[in-house]
Amino acid sequence: MAAVAVVGGGVNGVMIAWTLARRGHAVTLYERDALMGATSRASSKLLHGGVRYLENGEFGLVKKALADRAWWLAHAPDPALAHPLSIVWPIYRGARRGRWLMKAGFALYDALAGAAGLGRHRWLTAAALAEGGDGLKREGLRGGYRYVDGQMDDYRLGLWAAGEARNAGVALVEHANVERVGADGAVTLHGETRRFDAVVNAAGPWAERLLAASGLAAGVQLDTVRGSHIVLDRTLSQGYLFEVPGERRVVFVLPWQGGTLIGTTEVRQSPDEAAECSADEEGYLLALYNHYFAAPATPADVVARFAGVRPLIRSAADPNRALRDYRFARHGRLLTVFGGKWTTAPSLAAEAAERLDALLAHR
Repeated sequence: MAAVAVVGGGVNGVMIAWTLARRGHAVTLYERDALMGATSRASSKLLHGGVRYLENGEFGLVKKALADRAWWLAHAPDPALAHPLSIVWPIYRGARRGRWLMKAGFALYDALAGAAGLGRHRWLTAAALAEGGDGLKREGLRGGYRYVDGQMDDYRLGLWAAGEARNAGVALVEHANVERVGADGAVTLHGETRRFDAVVNAAGPWAERLLAASGLAAGVQLDTVRGSHIVLDRTLSQGYLFEVPGERRVVFVLPWQGGTLIGTTEVRQSPDEAAECSADEEGYLLALYNHYFAAPATPADVVARFAGVRPLIRSAADPNRALRDYRFARHGRLLTVFGGKWTTAPSLAAEAAERLDALLAHR
């Protein structure tokens, strides 16, 4: 048994701590504020493989995420925390992605899911979509593909995982601001330094800053990107994924707790700034909704707004093309996690635990 500190109480930190505890280690998790209180509760509420990541050639990530989607759906204790959701990608005249390109993409998505699939995609005619009751605009509608992914209550599902970690023996310490970490297993908070056999820096968007404050080079550059969402006082029968007019980006429009969730945006910002949906982002998301739905929405229909800063691996000038996978860096007995998606937290945690066990075997 080794004494391990995990810094960061988002979904990745929680899953790493839980996995290490199940392997017999004595784990203490430090969270600066409250568990699941930042990026991990500001997601698009999806457990998904990321069908659009296929365009960037991230086949390994998609396969891994689809397996992890199945893990969450199998282990969540209540359908209110995680359940399958039908999503339609409508195709309109002049779309950047035509029917047969989309057909190939969804066929690959199904194949990568394998036995963990939730049902194969299928084509819906324009008439079937227009009569679906959600008020899609009919002009130029060619049809669309329906597929199934997972939807979650990110905050409650994350707290469930934290509870399982606590039950496995993890000491969860909230409102504990870790100021520095060391390659020798040191963790400094409130001016006091504690020693561990190993430390995991899972601080998400703040991982680079924690290394810098500790005098350590990151080796991996993060792209910290704000993702904003709005919720309308309207209902939907199923989810939708739309191309943003004039862009390659796509935006989800999803049923969520009796309303309609729209997101996300991608705006670079420092993780030290408050993550808030700007007026421009709200306008952008409303314009997307109004482009595709016959009954226009106005700011008066917006009943909620939220935003979070995501730690993406910087790999392109356009954050939309930044890698969604994760990376690790090691400094002695310190392991740092960069990036990572909500869905892939189980795989990330398993790999982090393997790396920690290898590190500890040579201490």
